[in-house]
Amino acid sequence: MMVPGKDHAALRARFGAGPFEFRAVPHAVFSVKGDGAVATLYTSGKLVVQASDPRGFLARWSDLEAAALASKSPAAASEGAASDAPIDVGAPVSGSDEAGKGDYFGPLVVAAVRVESAAQLRELADAGVADSKTLTDARALRLGHALRERVEFALERLDPVEYNAEWEAAGSLNPLLAQLHGKVLAQLARRGEPVVVDQFEQRGLVARAVAPLGVKLIEVPRAERHVAVAAASIIARQEFLLGMQELAEHFEVTLHKGAGAPVDEAALRIVSDHGPAVMGRLAKLHFKNTSKWDRG
Repeated sequence: MMVPGKDHAALRARFGAGPFEFRAVPHAVFSVKGDGAVATLYTSGKLVVQASDPRGFLARWSDLEAAALASKSPAAASEGAASDAPIDVGAPVSGSDEAGKGDYFGPLVVAAVRVESAAQLRELADAGVADSKTLTDARALRLGHALRERVEFALERLDPVEYNAEWEAAGSLNPLLAQLHGKVLAQLARRGEPVVVDQFEQRGLVARAVAPLGVKLIEVPRAERHVAVAAASIIARQEFLLGMQELAEHFEVTLHKGAGAPVDEAALRIVSDHGPAVMGRLAKLHFKNTSKWDRG
Protein backbone atom coordinates (compact mmCIF):
# COMPACT_ATOMS: atom_id res chain seq x y z
CA MET A 1 0.00 0.00 0.00
CA MET A 2 1.05 3.63 -0.46
CA VAL A 3 1.67 5.83 2.59
CA PRO A 4 1.56 9.64 2.15
CA GLY A 5 4.77 11.45 3.06
CA LYS A 6 3.04 13.32 5.88
CA ASP A 7 2.41 9.99 7.64
CA HIS A 8 5.94 8.55 7.43
CA ALA A 9 7.18 9.96 10.76
CA ALA A 10 4.06 8.88 12.65
CA LEU A 11 4.30 5.36 11.23
CA ARG A 12 7.97 5.12 12.20
CA ALA A 13 7.12 6.29 15.73
CA ARG A 14 4.37 3.69 16.00
CA PHE A 15 6.73 0.87 15.06
CA GLY A 16 9.44 2.42 17.23
CA ALA A 17 7.28 1.93 20.29
CA GLY A 18 6.71 -1.75 19.54
CA PRO A 19 8.85 -4.89 19.74
CA PHE A 20 10.69 -4.20 16.50
CA GLU A 21 14.29 -4.16 15.29
CA PHE A 22 15.07 -1.43 12.78
CA ARG A 23 17.17 -2.55 9.81
CA ALA A 24 19.01 -0.70 7.05
CA VAL A 25 17.45 -1.38 3.63
CA PRO A 26 18.46 0.42 0.41
CA HIS A 27 15.98 3.04 -0.82
CA ALA A 28 13.88 2.68 2.33
CA VAL A 29 12.73 5.28 4.84
CA PHE A 30 12.90 2.46 7.38
CA SER A 31 12.46 -1.29 7.73
CA VAL A 32 11.45 -3.16 10.87
CA LYS A 33 11.40 -6.81 11.86
CA GLY A 34 9.32 -8.25 14.68
CA ASP A 35 5.95 -9.75 15.68
CA GLY A 36 6.40 -12.37 12.95
CA ALA A 37 6.71 -9.83 10.14
CA VAL A 38 9.02 -7.57 8.18
CA ALA A 39 7.66 -4.15 7.20
CA THR A 40 9.56 -1.82 4.86
CA LEU A 41 8.55 1.70 3.91
CA TYR A 42 10.34 2.77 0.73
CA THR A 43 11.16 6.36 -0.20
CA SER A 44 8.52 6.09 -2.92
CA GLY A 45 5.93 5.78 -0.14
CA LYS A 46 5.22 2.12 -0.81
CA LEU A 47 4.84 0.03 2.35
CA VAL A 48 5.58 -3.67 1.91
CA VAL A 49 4.60 -6.09 4.68
CA GLN A 50 5.86 -9.68 4.63
CA ALA A 51 3.75 -11.66 7.08
CA SER A 52 1.30 -14.53 7.21
CA ASP A 53 -1.45 -11.97 7.86
CA PRO A 54 -0.40 -8.51 6.60
CA ARG A 55 -3.80 -6.98 7.27
CA GLY A 56 -3.88 -8.17 10.84
CA PHE A 57 -0.30 -6.97 11.35
CA LEU A 58 -1.15 -3.48 10.12
CA ALA A 59 -4.32 -3.40 12.20
CA ARG A 60 -2.27 -4.18 15.33
CA TRP A 61 0.64 -1.83 14.74
CA SER A 62 -0.55 1.06 12.61
CA ASP A 63 -3.51 3.29 11.97
CA LEU A 64 -3.40 2.54 8.25
CA GLU A 65 -6.21 1.05 6.24
CA ALA A 66 -4.85 -2.45 5.71
CA ALA A 67 -7.46 -3.39 3.13
CA ALA A 68 -5.61 -1.34 0.51
CA LEU A 69 -2.44 -3.44 0.40
CA ALA A 70 -0.82 -2.66 -2.91
CA SER A 71 0.57 -4.78 -5.73
CA LYS A 72 -1.26 -8.01 -4.95
CA SER A 73 -0.47 -10.90 -7.21
CA PRO A 74 -3.43 -13.09 -8.24
CA ALA A 75 -2.29 -15.66 -5.69
CA ALA A 76 -2.06 -13.05 -2.95
CA ALA A 77 -5.48 -11.69 -3.87
CA SER A 78 -6.93 -15.19 -3.64
CA GLU A 79 -5.27 -15.71 -0.28
CA GLY A 80 -6.62 -12.37 0.94
CA ALA A 81 -10.14 -13.33 -0.11
CA ALA A 82 -9.80 -16.59 1.78
CA SER A 83 -8.61 -14.72 4.88
CA ASP A 84 -11.80 -12.64 4.75
CA ALA A 85 -14.03 -15.71 4.86
CA PRO A 86 -15.96 -16.38 8.09
CA ILE A 87 -14.46 -18.94 10.44
CA ASP A 88 -16.80 -21.94 10.40
CA VAL A 89 -16.76 -23.05 14.05
CA GLY A 90 -20.17 -23.73 15.55
CA ALA A 91 -21.52 -23.30 19.07
CA PRO A 92 -20.92 -23.89 21.84
CA VAL A 93 -17.69 -21.96 21.34
CA SER A 94 -15.55 -19.43 23.19
CA GLY A 95 -13.38 -16.72 21.68
CA SER A 96 -10.87 -14.28 23.15
CA ASP A 97 -9.17 -11.09 22.08
CA GLU A 98 -7.22 -8.20 23.57
CA ALA A 99 -7.09 -4.41 23.54
CA GLY A 100 -4.46 -1.90 24.55
CA LYS A 101 -1.30 -3.83 23.71
CA GLY A 102 -0.16 -1.22 21.16
CA ASP A 103 -1.14 1.76 23.32
CA TYR A 104 1.40 3.46 25.56
CA PHE A 105 -1.20 4.84 27.95
CA GLY A 106 -3.90 2.82 29.66
CA PRO A 107 -4.50 -0.81 30.55
CA LEU A 108 -4.01 -4.07 28.73
CA VAL A 109 -7.32 -5.93 28.53
CA VAL A 110 -8.07 -9.48 27.44
CA ALA A 111 -11.69 -10.59 27.15
CA ALA A 112 -13.40 -13.87 26.29
CA VAL A 113 -16.97 -14.55 25.22
CA ARG A 114 -18.82 -17.88 25.24
CA VAL A 115 -21.64 -18.47 22.75
CA GLU A 116 -24.01 -21.28 23.64
CA SER A 117 -25.96 -21.92 20.46
CA ALA A 118 -26.19 -21.42 16.73
CA ALA A 119 -29.16 -19.15 17.36
CA GLN A 120 -27.05 -16.91 19.58
CA LEU A 121 -24.30 -16.79 16.94
CA ARG A 122 -26.86 -15.59 14.39
CA GLU A 123 -28.32 -13.11 16.86
CA LEU A 124 -24.92 -11.52 17.51
CA ALA A 125 -24.09 -11.38 13.80
CA ASP A 126 -27.48 -9.78 13.05
CA ALA A 127 -26.82 -7.20 15.79
CA GLY A 128 -23.73 -5.97 13.94
CA VAL A 129 -21.08 -7.57 16.11
CA ALA A 130 -17.79 -7.17 14.23
CA ASP A 131 -14.09 -6.62 14.83
CA SER A 132 -13.80 -3.71 17.27
CA LYS A 133 -11.12 -2.08 15.08
CA THR A 134 -13.87 -1.32 12.53
CA LEU A 135 -15.91 0.61 15.13
CA THR A 136 -15.69 4.17 16.40
CA ASP A 137 -14.92 4.61 20.09
CA ALA A 138 -18.47 5.73 20.75
CA ARG A 139 -19.98 2.67 19.06
CA ALA A 140 -17.52 0.33 20.79
CA LEU A 141 -18.58 1.77 24.16
CA ARG A 142 -22.29 1.40 23.39
CA LEU A 143 -22.03 -2.06 21.86
CA GLY A 144 -19.71 -3.28 24.61
CA HIS A 145 -22.25 -2.24 27.22
CA ALA A 146 -25.04 -4.02 25.36
CA LEU A 147 -22.99 -7.19 24.89
CA ARG A 148 -22.30 -7.45 28.62
CA GLU A 149 -26.04 -7.83 29.09
CA ARG A 150 -26.40 -10.51 26.40
CA VAL A 151 -23.38 -12.83 26.53
CA GLU A 152 -21.36 -14.78 29.04
CA PHE A 153 -17.95 -13.10 29.23
CA ALA A 154 -14.76 -12.91 31.27
CA LEU A 155 -12.25 -10.07 31.61
CA GLU A 156 -8.66 -9.63 32.72
CA ARG A 157 -7.51 -6.03 32.96
CA LEU A 158 -4.00 -4.92 33.90
CA ASP A 159 -3.78 -1.22 34.69
CA PRO A 160 -0.30 0.24 34.19
CA VAL A 161 0.99 -0.43 37.71
CA GLU A 162 0.03 -4.11 37.45
CA TYR A 163 1.02 -4.31 33.80
CA ASN A 164 4.53 -2.99 34.40
CA ALA A 165 5.09 -5.49 37.20
CA GLU A 166 3.69 -8.41 35.18
CA TRP A 167 5.65 -7.45 32.07
CA GLU A 168 8.84 -7.30 34.14
CA ALA A 169 8.17 -10.83 35.42
CA ALA A 170 7.26 -12.21 31.97
CA GLY A 171 10.12 -10.46 30.20
CA SER A 172 8.13 -9.74 27.04
CA LEU A 173 4.58 -9.16 25.90
CA ASN A 174 3.57 -12.43 24.23
CA PRO A 175 4.05 -14.70 27.29
CA LEU A 176 2.01 -12.25 29.33
CA LEU A 177 -0.73 -12.13 26.70
CA ALA A 178 -0.85 -15.92 26.51
CA GLN A 179 -1.29 -16.13 30.30
CA LEU A 180 -4.18 -13.66 30.17
CA HIS A 181 -5.91 -15.49 27.32
CA GLY A 182 -5.57 -18.68 29.33
CA LYS A 183 -7.12 -17.03 32.40
CA VAL A 184 -10.21 -15.67 30.65
CA LEU A 185 -10.81 -18.85 28.67
CA ALA A 186 -10.50 -20.92 31.85
CA GLN A 187 -13.52 -19.03 33.23
CA LEU A 188 -15.76 -19.91 30.27
CA ALA A 189 -14.59 -22.76 28.08
CA ARG A 190 -15.58 -26.33 28.84
CA ARG A 191 -13.56 -29.45 28.22
CA GLY A 192 -13.78 -30.68 24.64
CA GLU A 193 -15.25 -27.44 23.29
CA PRO A 194 -13.55 -25.26 20.64
CA VAL A 195 -11.94 -21.96 21.53
CA VAL A 196 -10.92 -19.44 18.87
CA VAL A 197 -8.00 -17.07 19.47
CA ASP A 198 -6.39 -14.52 17.18
CA GLN A 199 -2.90 -15.77 16.36
CA PHE A 200 -0.35 -13.34 17.80
CA GLU A 201 2.59 -15.74 18.25
CA GLN A 202 3.90 -19.01 16.83
CA ARG A 203 5.81 -20.51 19.75
CA GLY A 204 2.90 -22.38 21.26
CA LEU A 205 2.49 -20.07 24.26
CA VAL A 206 -1.30 -19.99 24.00
CA ALA A 207 -1.48 -23.74 23.43
CA ARG A 208 0.46 -24.32 26.65
CA ALA A 209 -1.68 -21.80 28.54
CA VAL A 210 -4.94 -23.55 27.60
CA ALA A 211 -3.64 -27.14 27.67
CA PRO A 212 -4.97 -27.82 31.21
CA LEU A 213 -8.48 -26.86 30.02
CA GLY A 214 -8.77 -29.77 27.59
CA VAL A 215 -10.25 -27.53 24.88
CA LYS A 216 -9.86 -27.62 21.10
CA LEU A 217 -7.69 -24.60 20.38
CA ILE A 218 -8.11 -22.86 17.02
CA GLU A 219 -5.51 -20.14 16.46
CA VAL A 220 -5.91 -18.23 13.21
CA PRO A 221 -4.95 -14.78 11.89
CA ARG A 222 -7.77 -12.25 12.03
CA ALA A 223 -9.85 -14.45 14.30
CA GLU A 224 -12.29 -11.55 14.74
CA ARG A 225 -13.99 -13.03 11.66
CA HIS A 226 -15.67 -15.34 14.17
CA VAL A 227 -18.49 -13.61 16.01
CA ALA A 228 -17.39 -14.91 19.45
CA VAL A 229 -13.95 -13.35 19.00
CA ALA A 230 -15.49 -10.19 17.56
CA ALA A 231 -17.73 -9.88 20.62
CA ALA A 232 -14.71 -10.40 22.88
CA SER A 233 -12.78 -7.74 20.95
CA ILE A 234 -15.58 -5.23 21.50
CA ILE A 235 -15.83 -5.89 25.22
CA ALA A 236 -12.04 -5.69 25.54
CA ARG A 237 -11.93 -2.40 23.68
CA GLN A 238 -14.81 -0.98 25.72
CA GLU A 239 -12.96 -1.86 28.92
CA PHE A 240 -9.75 -0.33 27.58
CA LEU A 241 -11.55 2.91 26.71
CA LEU A 242 -13.18 3.00 30.15
CA GLY A 243 -9.77 2.45 31.72
CA MET A 244 -8.33 5.35 29.75
CA GLN A 245 -11.19 7.58 30.89
CA GLU A 246 -10.75 6.59 34.53
CA LEU A 247 -7.02 7.29 34.48
CA ALA A 248 -7.46 10.63 32.71
CA GLU A 249 -10.11 11.78 35.17
CA HIS A 250 -8.31 10.54 38.29
CA PHE A 251 -5.01 12.21 37.42
CA GLU A 252 -6.62 15.16 35.60
CA VAL A 253 -4.53 14.63 32.47
CA THR A 254 -5.15 14.22 28.75
CA LEU A 255 -4.26 10.80 27.36
CA HIS A 256 -4.03 9.65 23.75
CA LYS A 257 -4.37 6.22 22.20
CA GLY A 258 -1.55 4.62 20.26
CA ALA A 259 2.16 5.35 20.59
CA GLY A 260 2.83 8.17 18.12
CA ALA A 261 3.80 11.82 18.37
CA PRO A 262 0.61 12.99 20.20
CA VAL A 263 1.35 10.40 22.91
CA ASP A 264 4.92 11.68 23.33
CA GLU A 265 3.68 15.26 23.57
CA ALA A 266 1.12 14.28 26.19
CA ALA A 267 3.75 12.39 28.19
CA LEU A 268 6.07 15.41 28.24
CA ARG A 269 3.24 17.63 29.50
CA ILE A 270 2.31 15.13 32.21
CA VAL A 271 5.91 14.80 33.40
CA SER A 272 6.27 18.58 33.43
CA ASP A 273 3.04 19.06 35.42
CA HIS A 274 3.11 16.04 37.74
CA GLY A 275 6.65 14.68 37.75
CA PRO A 276 8.02 11.46 36.25
CA ALA A 277 6.84 9.15 39.06
CA VAL A 278 3.22 9.37 37.90
CA MET A 279 4.04 7.79 34.54
CA GLY A 280 4.27 4.33 36.08
CA ARG A 281 0.58 4.67 36.94
CA LEU A 282 -0.43 5.83 33.47
CA ALA A 283 1.80 4.13 30.91
CA LYS A 284 3.43 0.88 29.82
CA LEU A 285 6.99 1.83 30.66
CA HIS A 286 8.81 -0.69 28.45
CA PHE A 287 7.56 1.14 25.33
CA LYS A 288 10.22 3.25 23.63
CA ASN A 289 8.07 6.32 24.29
CA THR A 290 9.51 6.33 27.81
CA SER A 291 12.92 7.34 26.47
CA LYS A 292 11.38 10.59 25.17
CA TRP A 293 10.74 11.92 28.69
CA ASP A 294 12.96 9.81 30.97
CA ARG A 295 16.34 11.50 30.97
CA GLY A 296 17.68 9.28 33.75
